[in-house]
Amino acid sequence: MDDRIRCPGLPLAVYREIAAHLGQVDGVVVELLPQQSQQFDYRLSQIDSLWIKSEPDSDLTCREQVQRILAYYSDRYGAWEAVNSDNTWV
Repeated sequence: MDDRIRCPGLPLAVYREIAAHLGQVDGVVVELLPQQSQQFDYRLSQIDSLWIKSEPDSDLTCREQVQRILAYYSDRYGAWEAVNSDNTWV
């Protein structure tokens, strides 16, 4: 797994909370990528996206656990979007 996703308008604190939860899954590493916009917009988060990486030999249980965590936040804050894609991720 090597995915970049975002949820538009998600606050910095929630991104940090999600990263902490995902970081507890064995073999998963999460990075918060900062916002790159040159224009200030109050509605934009300070975070552009999450970069979720896992070891190549991670099992299905790991992927399912990541999906459950992301689904929990998606239910509360809106759909995840794959970065550089028009499709939703969860």
